[in-house]
Amino acid sequence: MYPDVTIVDLGCSNLRSIQKILNRVGSSAFVTSDPQEISTAKKLVLPGVGSFDHAVKQLKQNHLLDSLNYSVLKRKVPILGICLGAQLMSQLSDEGSESGLGWFDFKTISFQTNTFNTLKVPHMGWQEIQIKRKSNLFNNTQDGTRFYFLHSFHFSNDKLDDITATTNYGYNFPVAFERDNIFGVQFHPEKSGRNGIRFMENFTKI
Repeated sequence: MYPDVTIVDLGCSNLRSIQKILNRVGSSAFVTSDPQEISTAKKLVLPGVGSFDHAVKQLKQNHLLDSLNYSVLKRKVPILGICLGAQLMSQLSDEGSESGLGWFDFKTISFQTNTFNTLKVPHMGWQEIQIKRKSNLFNNTQDGTRFYFLHSFHFSNDKLDDITATTNYGYNFPVAFERDNIFGVQFHPEKSGRNGIRFMENFTKI
């Protein structure tokens, strides 16, 4: 029997936290790096804590690129990218030289710091988000709800139709995007308490 949600194993450290929160909202969740299991998944989560190039190399090493493209682009399986997992959906990243999955036409960039904007990087801690358009992932979530962040890079997506939420850390930037069956967030719902639980429950209902 297939699990409700298949979590792609990139060798990162937060896999069990994601599995635990999915179990808490009543979904069976399974962690795997098996291409066949990813090709037949009902829903996918692409997590990520670590570097862009290492994650891409893990996908290649485990022969997961074709499986992900087949499930997401052909079968239209809902997929949620979390933090680095969402960044992997971009074309490329300032963090490395590998190409991303390229599902969206944007780049992952480092924080834009200068003499007038002395940001502490990585951006770490609780931050309010601003919801920009209706999204099923933010059902029963108010503008200004706080989520937990831990990142040194962020999306540069400027296509307004794709952006569902932004935040401000020195300047405004997008922290959530979606198109059809593909969803990505910069924050960590698995570390965001009740707000994260509600968010993940919304994902399981899509």
